Amino acid sequence: MRWLLLALALSAGPLRAGDYQTLVGHGGPIMGIAVSPEGQIATTSFDNSVGLWDDGTPRWLEGHLAAVNTAVFVSPSELVSAGDDFALMRWDLKTGTAARMEGHQGKVMSLASSPDGTTVASASWDGTIGLWRKGTAPRFLTGHDGPVNDVAFSDDGTRLYSASADGSLRVWDVATRSERERLVERGFGLNEIVLNEAAGWLAYGTVDGGTRIIDPVSGAGIADLSLERRPILAMEMSRDGGLLAVGDGEGYIMVVETADWSIQRDFHATARGPIWALAFSADGENILAGGLDATVHSWPIATMSEHGQIETGTPSFLANPETMPNGERQFKRKCSICHTLTPGSARRAGPTLYELFGRAAGTVADYSYSEALDGSNLVWSDQTIDDLFDIGPEHYIPGTKMPMQRITGARDRADLIDYLRAETAPKE
Repeated sequence: MRWLLLALALSAGPLRAGDYQTLVGHGGPIMGIAVSPEGQIATTSFDNSVGLWDDGTPRWLEGHLAAVNTAVFVSPSELVSAGDDFALMRWDLKTGTAARMEGHQGKVMSLASSPDGTTVASASWDGTIGLWRKGTAPRFLTGHDGPVNDVAFSDDGTRLYSASADGSLRVWDVATRSERERLVERGFGLNEIVLNEAAGWLAYGTVDGGTRIIDPVSGAGIADLSLERRPILAMEMSRDGGLLAVGDGEGYIMVVETADWSIQRDFHATARGPIWALAFSADGENILAGGLDATVHSWPIATMSEHGQIETGTPSFLANPETMPNGERQFKRKCSICHTLTPGSARRAGPTLYELFGRAAGTVADYSYSEALDGSNLVWSDQTIDDLFDIGPEHYIPGTKMPMQRITGARDRADLIDYLRAETAPKE
């Protein structure tokens, strides 16, 4: 049955209500999912790409220089995305072209569009909130004492709600760019917020696993749906406001009826790993979810448990480290999420490592490099790879897109190099 479902997912045609299906094509973990009122799906990934799924097959929007964390439809013909490169991209969906918007000094984790579509708000780990209006310079709201993780506009667009790692949920006046009040102040950081102003509630999810509902005016508590699973990483509302979905670090998706705050479904969606992204289909019958797996999964809410957990394979970097040699273990932990060992970069966040040794850096044809490596004189060898991980990519190649990480043990670096030399050599 599983192979049949996969075949259906790969066939032409949009996602169908009531079916379990998948969207296959990204080369890394799924970071965000957005669904337009018309039913168009946009997905963002660690592979630096945005996928548009008009008919069940992807159209790729390329331009980000690092992982893409979030996207929001501004109109049927315009999408804004943002990510780890500190930038927003405003996409013309008819032409596939984009305008790059810069100003943040940290990762952008969430976006929200004002009800009239004129302004996009961005939540950044630089501790600020950006307000981006087409054709004008961005404005920034400052005051949070930590990374800002999520934002939401009021129904009339005059107020903005923000959730931060500093433990506060704040309300801002958009016109004056000033803080109006704080609805929540607590010890644990807030990751997610969902606002339903018309129904009189706001939901927030926390690092310590709290899922709470409050009055968006007074801040008074309405319901506590915490199930001691941490952290809360994704939270979305169905278009009619009748359902709230919550995803956590242990791979569960909780579906709640907002009329009485009863839990309708509590589904362990992944065999391993978190739920990072959630969205409801336009008709509200399916939940789309993503995480460490490179595939987006769409479950019919009515029959979620009948389709089982995500079964497309455990990511290689989660494999049992005790069952593999040290060099392979280092590769799985440090490199495998971004790089392949076979020809072709396979939509990964980094280029293929096939035929790595003796290759000039920045020369793989199917990968878009940062300026730091374009035209570089660096050649990959035992010594340059050792130096790279000894001091860390950000110091060895300033400006690189490679994640900030080191392998501090000389033996570990040597074992990784031996493994790479064997595995990336041309195969006969």
